[in-house]
Amino acid sequence: MNIPLITLFCVFALIALRRLGRLRVAIWQAMVVGAAVVILTRQIGVEASIRAIDPDVMLFLFGMFVVGQALVASGYLYFVAYRLFSRAASPGALVFMVLFAAGMASTVLMNDTVAIIGTPLMLRLAREHRMDPKLMLLALAFSVTIGSVMSPIGNPQNLLIAVQTGMHAPFSVFFRALAVPSLVNLVIAYGALRLFFRGSFHTRILVHAPVAVTDPALARLARIALLTVIVLGAANALLEQTGAARVLPLSWIAVAAALPLLVLSPRRGELLRDVDWKTLAFFAALFVLTRSVWQTGYIQSLLARGRLDLTDVHTIMGLSVLLSQLISNVPLVALYLPLLVHTATVHASLALAAGSTIAGNLLILGAASNVIIVQNAERRGVALTFLEFARVGVPLTILNLAVYGLFLGH
Repeated sequence: MNIPLITLFCVFALIALRRLGRLRVAIWQAMVVGAAVVILTRQIGVEASIRAIDPDVMLFLFGMFVVGQALVASGYLYFVAYRLFSRAASPGALVFMVLFAAGMASTVLMNDTVAIIGTPLMLRLAREHRMDPKLMLLALAFSVTIGSVMSPIGNPQNLLIAVQTGMHAPFSVFFRALAVPSLVNLVIAYGALRLFFRGSFHTRILVHAPVAVTDPALARLARIALLTVIVLGAANALLEQTGAARVLPLSWIAVAAALPLLVLSPRRGELLRDVDWKTLAFFAALFVLTRSVWQTGYIQSLLARGRLDLTDVHTIMGLSVLLSQLISNVPLVALYLPLLVHTATVHASLALAAGSTIAGNLLILGAASNVIIVQNAERRGVALTFLEFARVGVPLTILNLAVYGLFLGH
């Protein structure tokens, strides 16, 4: 009996249903229980469990949670958003601007970062303009996924692909091949949201209330933290362009950004208290459960029996979308890359980047940014369910894949 695979299926079922009898189950609780099951049944050892947890990912998320909380608590995030979105006169214009603004921001700030700081903003915009908060959350989720496809630093898996394949001038390679299809897919996402949320696109003129910074001292530190992320991210990009052997780990960038807030702000205790610890617990458990599933060898044997050409562009995209739902996109890319490093074309590497990233639009568990958005929204009283996400995400992902396949498969 394959206990890890059965456990993973049960975790998916719990996340989809969110209930166990009369008990309501949160996403992080379902994943933590799943990890506990495989540890207690000795499907994975305690030491192996600890090694499975990626410290870079955990530190990156922690640092960015601190930065995101400071941007919200100081009022600076809402002040910037007012300056950016106050020209939107209708719900359609606002959603369109959110899609492209968040998508473009994800090319330089990384999609998880934009998901962290964008969730409270989407909920505020929804309240202010009497729009469906689920529409705004899905606009954020789809935009950070699609936007990050076109950049080698848009998400962790793209960075891994750019570095480990030895790609020359990765920024220009990614942009030339993936910018146009990604922009097309952002427009398609807008169309999908208009179709599924027709009632939310009312005709009333939007009135944007001016927003002031509530804590100027914290806002200054939050601005420094955000600039630190941007500057160090740009420095990484330059280092990659020059072929430098070493770049700054993402975890270092996030921690460097969070340090001024934790050291200099008198509200450091509040910031630490409000860090999304539940999402951090989710990711630690996710790493443990997916490692135990991979150790069974079931997925590898399934691929071997399929006799597929694992370097074909369309095969790569299809497999990466499906398998990312089971073991998440970053572990998938890490395991798939050895097949491509010496045998595949640049187009194959880009197909892996596009497929593993756009997998996030299919189901909630397809991308870390989705989980961050859903968990963060639940903390603020808005629940976006597994099926509500899939209702829009599944048809959207099929269209997204068709567009990327058209551009990469020729």
